[in-house]
Amino acid sequence: METINRLLLNVLSDNLEASKAFYTTLFDFEVDYDSDWFVHLISTSHRLELGIISVNSDILPTGIQPQPRGFYTTLVVSDVDAVFETAKSKGLIVLSEPEDTFYGQRRLVLESPEGSIIDVSAPIPDFSPEHLQ
Repeated sequence: METINRLLLNVLSDNLEASKAFYTTLFDFEVDYDSDWFVHLISTSHRLELGIISVNSDILPTGIQPQPRGFYTTLVVSDVDAVFETAKSKGLIVLSEPEDTFYGQRRLVLESPEGSIIDVSAPIPDFSPEHLQ
């Protein structure tokens, strides 16, 4: 079994600038590398990484379109409502406004500029199932 040394999630985008703005405006990502085909973002804690690759990049396998489906990204934050307010003020696509879930999370669902589903969640302090009743 091989040890994983690093995990980098890459999203496909047809508008690198819009995708970069989405992730750096709503979350604590900073641009580590920026080119016309790839943007590397890293969180301010330097523990989390996100890559954004142009759908027109030569490094993508032939036939990558239509874009793969079947997963979404969850970003755990401290304050879901603050992310929601920022997203609203920027006119971003909100698929589901913040709500408390049955499993103890406050959750917001956004659509990123590249069409990815972004679940923004935060644990509900002192959660108990009665919290939602």
